[in-house]
Amino acid sequence: MDLKKILPSFSYIFHPIFVTFYGVLLYIWLSCLGLNSLSLVLLIQVVILTMLLPLSIYYLLKATGYINSFTEATIHERKIPILLQALFLFLLIKFSGFIEDLPAIYFFLIGGLIASIIAFVLTFINFKVSLHMIGVSSLLAFIISLYVYLNVPIIPLIALMILFVGSVASSRLYMKSHNYLELFAGSMIGLLSQLFLWQFYL
Repeated sequence: MDLKKILPSFSYIFHPIFVTFYGVLLYIWLSCLGLNSLSLVLLIQVVILTMLLPLSIYYLLKATGYINSFTEATIHERKIPILLQALFLFLLIKFSGFIEDLPAIYFFLIGGLIASIIAFVLTFINFKVSLHMIGVSSLLAFIISLYVYLNVPIIPLIALMILFVGSVASSRLYMKSHNYLELFAGSMIGLLSQLFLWQFYL
């Protein structure tokens, strides 16, 4: 098995656009919330605001020549997508109507919003922080917080997620999309934006 051929797939599987959906899906599963009317509405809102709308705008920006790649945008190309990501997360948090009743999800989204704002600000000092590492590290921190918050036996899942974090980092290096500093900065932003909020829901 040629690992170098497999590595790029991690950049697509753990693209930042999918991270919120993964987090919400994991919460529904681990909390035993089940696919009731509440969880289905939540999933629909998340899919529309964090996946379908951003993807639609991405294809529009690509058609107009503003963006050339789904996984390797330049600093200039990433400003509008990051700003829109922050906007859509804000709309989801502010107007969902019930997310505040799910504190783990609520603060997971707040953490994602904080990370998006930091990444957007960094574009103005020409620092291309890894959005992939922000996303996958946020997901890792969220899973660890759910382990404590829900008291569920998910150590193997945490170990697997750590492996995925390393795979995404290796993928970004292999694709020459980022250097070590950009990957490290992304990891720290993703982890700390979630860890900072633990005090509110653990």
